[in-house]
Amino acid sequence: MKKYIEISAETLERLETGKYVAGSLQRDKETGKLVFTGWKRSTKKRNRDKTICRLEHGWLKESAERYKFYNSVDKAIGVVQVANAMSRELEFAMEELFLLNIND
Repeated sequence: MKKYIEISAETLERLETGKYVAGSLQRDKETGKLVFTGWKRSTKKRNRDKTICRLEHGWLKESAERYKFYNSVDKAIGVVQVANAMSRELEFAMEELFLLNIND
């Protein structure tokens, strides 16, 4: 069985260049013909986070609206050592942040 599908020129151009086209296939209510509608997708543009400082077990970054602190320490060293390492790295990160704000 053969079925004919209406495809827009823009969709056909994308197919001819070897690109994939995501969309929907439906029957037109007025004409009853099968119609393929390609979705118009666009990627969101966002600025990458600025790294303020790299730490032994993580980093401190700055985005447009937030400061982000990440720290990952191995559990095997024990709770006390984990707490000390995280506190030490947070102190260092905060010093770097204060120095950055003073220089600006």
